[in-house]
Amino acid sequence: MNVQTTAFRPATRTEAKPLIGLYAESGNGKTWSALLLARGFVGPNGKIGMIETEGGRGEANVGREPVGQYLVRPIRGNFSPVEYGNAITEAENAGLDALIIDSASHEWEGAGGVLSMAADNQAKGTKGVLVWQQPKITHQRHFMLRLMQTSIPLVIVCMRAKYPMEQVRNSKGEMEWARSKTLEPKQADDILFEMFVHGWIDAAHKLHVTKYTLPELANVIVDNEPVSIETGRRLAEWAKGGTAPASPRATEGYAADPAGSPPNAPRQVAESEPADDFSVTDMDAELAGAAERGTTALVDAWGKIPKEHRTVLKAALDRRHKVRALEVDQAKARN
Repeated sequence: MNVQTTAFRPATRTEAKPLIGLYAESGNGKTWSALLLARGFVGPNGKIGMIETEGGRGEANVGREPVGQYLVRPIRGNFSPVEYGNAITEAENAGLDALIIDSASHEWEGAGGVLSMAADNQAKGTKGVLVWQQPKITHQRHFMLRLMQTSIPLVIVCMRAKYPMEQVRNSKGEMEWARSKTLEPKQADDILFEMFVHGWIDAAHKLHVTKYTLPELANVIVDNEPVSIETGRRLAEWAKGGTAPASPRATEGYAADPAGSPPNAPRQVAESEPADDFSVTDMDAELAGAAERGTTALVDAWGKIPKEHRTVLKAALDRRHKVRALEVDQAKARN
């Protein structure tokens, strides 16, 4: 006889632990922004911890007001998903009120990380989908699943970022390589789907939000302004089930890009608008289905994606769907 261990109960927002993604080029202040957000969230006596992978640089701000003291769990040398998962478990056991991962990029591209695991498989002679199968399973099981199911009230995932190279058509109609205008985090192409809010930080330390899972979060973590202690306080109030007081900038409206926004800043969502971000996963599934029919079908599907969603989906297109579509084309050519 099966013993029932769970039962339906009224839903409560306090069970929804905010997962926030911050990415930036080096020196733009993602670590300090994360610390301010965490301190505002937990209050002056709350316990903040950091999984620190940057050779000690994450400890440079200790004692600096208004953040003050925080705990650190270093990772050195082995940046495997299992090691990150172990560190998250240790953070839970330490009773943290907020956890900062600085940075998650090493889990993807560092020594022992996902890319390293795939490269090792290739060196051993592994071919095809088996090159990536186990690395991706390990990534999902020991890193992503631990992030999504942690009991820690707030987790902030910091990631390094870059402007990748992409092929564009010049004035003569010729294809050439050029630096993309869209900043992308150095991590798995689907990690941003799991974040409540994510965005990139510019050289002036302002956050440019690229996703709100819920439209009311636009009043909590405000686009085009620096992350602050007050941002964390608003997020804590929202997480407790309350209505966070709006930032002065949040009352300016989000139906269109603010004047002076950077060229790759996304259209923001007004509170009265539907939460379009819920459909991003569906769009990714549409692209995956198109890739199974080949490059022509994928190009057609990409052309139907609304421009405001392409920033999030571009990495998935380049790293996953284009690769699969090319494999399908090659298989058709062989047959």
